[in-house]
Amino acid sequence: MKTPDAILNHAEEQMKKAIDYLNHEMLGLRGGRASTALVEYIKVNYYGTPTDMKSIASISTPESTQILIKPFDASAIKDIRHALEESDLGLNPQVDGKQIRLNIPPLSTERRKQLVAKAKKMAEEAKIVIRNARRESNKQADALGKGEHHISEDEVSTLHDEIQDLLKKYEAQVDTIITEKSKEIMSVD
Repeated sequence: MKTPDAILNHAEEQMKKAIDYLNHEMLGLRGGRASTALVEYIKVNYYGTPTDMKSIASISTPESTQILIKPFDASAIKDIRHALEESDLGLNPQVDGKQIRLNIPPLSTERRKQLVAKAKKMAEEAKIVIRNARRESNKQADALGKGEHHISEDEVSTLHDEIQDLLKKYEAQVDTIITEKSKEIMSVD
């Protein structure tokens, strides 16, 4: 049987995972500056295995408008270029000997608005995950009030309130993340 503390801990764990995932996804959205996070997790078909770019190449930003990718294995350069072309970044990889340069053009206002909309969609998805964790936890709390080892209605009500407080806390974190990312995307260098 789950205890009220176990239910709360599980709810918070699920909500934290949603925040961690959202933060990870936001790294892939570019603002006006080049960032290695933009390409680190692009999957490259490396010897038949989808592999994160950062696992098979060194990635740096020699300039604020350029990403430099140096494969550890020079034979992977074609696969890396192909993965970059297939990604939805809209960037044109330039093969330069045994490395690839990605020039990051300034974002148009229209493209910035599209990226902000995409970020807001990701934020809403994170909120849905958080709300689902609340719903699941509330069901478990209700079950505690009805089972053979049941707790009082007041305890169930208190547990519901604590779960709701967690929801508010994590939704506020999502709002903060999306506000900061939107500012970053919309700022013109």
